[in-house]
Amino acid sequence: MRNRSWCFALLLYFAFCSRIEAFKFHRTQQTERISGSAGDVLEDNPVGRLKVFVYELPSKYNKKILQKDPRCLTHMFAAEIFMHRFLMSSPVRTLNPEEADWFYTPVYTTCDLTPNGLPLPFKSPRMMRSAIQLISSNWPYWNRTEGADHFFIVPHDFAACFHYLEEKAIERGILPMLQRATLVQTFGQQNHVCLKDGSIIIPPYAPPQKMQAHLIPPSTPRSIFVYFRGLFYDVGNDPEGGYYARGARASVWENFKDNPLFDISTEHPTTYYEDMQRAVFCLCPLGWAPWSPRLVEAVIFGCIPVIIADDIVLPFADAIPWEDIGVFVAEKDVPKLDTILTSIPIDEILRKQRLLANPSMKQAMLFPQPAQERDAFHQILNGLARKLPHDESVYLKPGEKILNWTAGPVGDLKPW
Repeated sequence: MRNRSWCFALLLYFAFCSRIEAFKFHRTQQTERISGSAGDVLEDNPVGRLKVFVYELPSKYNKKILQKDPRCLTHMFAAEIFMHRFLMSSPVRTLNPEEADWFYTPVYTTCDLTPNGLPLPFKSPRMMRSAIQLISSNWPYWNRTEGADHFFIVPHDFAACFHYLEEKAIERGILPMLQRATLVQTFGQQNHVCLKDGSIIIPPYAPPQKMQAHLIPPSTPRSIFVYFRGLFYDVGNDPEGGYYARGARASVWENFKDNPLFDISTEHPTTYYEDMQRAVFCLCPLGWAPWSPRLVEAVIFGCIPVIIADDIVLPFADAIPWEDIGVFVAEKDVPKLDTILTSIPIDEILRKQRLLANPSMKQAMLFPQPAQERDAFHQILNGLARKLPHDESVYLKPGEKILNWTAGPVGDLKPW
């Protein structure tokens, strides 16, 4: 039986090798513009369509935290820092809160890192509550709407649920103080307590300059069929297995570790970025959360993302046609990955590559310094602009209260 499986894998491999020349030939093809409303949305310019007031908070909520640990500038949650910097000099910023459409509170809730560089979310709820108490005491604008015209960047694994384990995040739920605000977050999964209606889903931060430094000539053939580097098991946090990535990553390893079409490993080589540019498909499976920086890296490097995360809500889904540029594989279908990917016609693969080569597509996934037109900063502003004008129901009647300031775990109510 094992010999039969090997023969089948080799046949697939040789079939793929016979198609490599086609990929070599088409690597330098023209890009393809995204058609329809998605393309129009991607190219929108938010300047002139909204005004944002940035609260000036004491530096203990942002700058001092960053000074204490500059690693926060390079981790995948850094969007909260760079969005703050962008807004401070953005033409959409207003110094007059009376003319503002939106209010932004710059709180760096993920900049509390372990020695390994992982964010600890345990102080985040108290920090966020403290910031909201401050703005509600010193300015009248929060109290007019209880935050319904405010937005917050919450790039934790499970956003404003503030925990890195899903079952704990679900148990906590979204911080009660943020129930009316618009949340700008990396986490997105349908019908999940940590994603509320109206949230804006953004890509995780990936260092633009670092990726730019690893670009290889576009004529380089894509000689790797399927590529993945990362964990398949998390023994430290999931010793019994099956919980991490809902078993999807383990299934990839168990089914394809010996398949010649699959270049997969836990090793993270120095040529990681270059290897992605040599691959046709890049696996983007869920981990502890459904999202990861691999999605950004795949788009930037023109590697067709194979998204394995049931019910995921993807970044800027109204602007980026994910169905056209990626391949979606249900978690239960991971054992059939080889058959699914080798069954995709070459013409379809080449069209996905042309769309991925569109500069606007790549730009929308990045937080460059300085900001550039159509980048992720501008896509966030576009998302906020499309929510305007605010409905009258946003504004509370005199004396009306909706939020319960004492709700949530007791530990969250302690001073920060």
